[in-house]
Parts: sequence; structure tokens; C-alpha cells
Amino acid sequence: MASSMSGMFLGQQQSGPHPSGGPGGPGQPGMLPGPPGARGSSSNTLVDDLEAAFEACFASLVSQDYVNGTDQEEIRTGVDQCIQKFLDVARQTECFFLQKRLQLSVQKPEQVEKEDISELRNELQRKELLIQKHLAKIHNWQQVLEDINVQHKRPTELPQGPLAFLEQASANIPAPMKPN
Repeated sequence: MASSMSGMFLGQQQSGPHPSGGPGGPGQPGMLPGPPGARGSSSNTLVDDLEAAFEACFASLVSQDYVNGTDQEEIRTGVDQCIQKFLDVARQTECFFLQKRLQLSVQKPEQVEKEDISELRNELQRKELLIQKHLAKIHNWQQVLEDINVQHKRPTELPQGPLAFLEQASANIPAPMKPN
């Protein structure tokens, strides 16, 4: 796998024949050309193309031509073209990685299973933390409800009725003295 990944992303165009024995293996293009020093100006890689397309998108948004431009349709068309090129190169890049993933699953299925197990363990850990967080919130709300119930039970010990409070308050007032 390391030998097939060493030549990642040679400007991979899906149409047309690919030279056999290239950096990506027989009949498969790679992402980067063979040796690092052998990169020529005419040989672009998918990574280089992706970076250039991203820079072009960014440049088109901050370009003085577009800022000072008066034709909104021309600006929109230019930005759309840059974004479309970026998306096309991103799809090619994704396709390359999916192909490598497929090769890995065929050549070393136990590695894919190990990765799946690791992902499942991470997901379980994340969900356990989420459960603990929710349990803490539930406990907090149960405490709030319990406090509310205690507060509502106190007034029920007093006599009920519309005049009950007045009767209780007037019972504590001493009766007036009769003059002799």
C-alpha cells in the first residue's frame, strides 16, 4: 500500500489511456509524480490542481477586476467557473481516495475491519459521554421538580378556602376590650 500511495495524484483525467507502470501502479495514475525532484512544470498533480482551483476561487472573490467591474453577470460567470473547476478537481481527488480505499479493502481486509472497530469504539465513547451529560441534566431537572413539589406542599398544610387566610390572620388579633 505504501508503494501505491507514494505516487499520489498525478493529474488524473478519467478519459484516455494511462501509461502502465506509472506511480499509482499498472494502468493507474497517481496523485504525485514519482520522485520529488522529477516534478516538471508541465506535470500537475491532483493536489496541485485542487490547490490552484481553490486559490482561483478565492482570488476571484477578492480580485480588483471583480470589485471594480460593473457587469454583474460577468462576475457571476467567472466565479461560477472557478467554483465548478474546484468542485471537479475535488471530485477527482475523492475518486482517487475511494479507489485507494477499495484497493486496501481488497488487499488487507483486516485493516479495514480494525478501522471500523476503532470508529465504532469512538462512537460508543462519544455516545456514553452524551448519555452521562443527559443523565446529569435529568438529575438536575428532577431536583428542580422535587423542590417545586416541596414548595407546593407547604401551603396545603394551611386551611383551604377563599377566606381561610383571613380567618387565620384574624384569629391572631386580640378581641377589643369592652368599656366599663
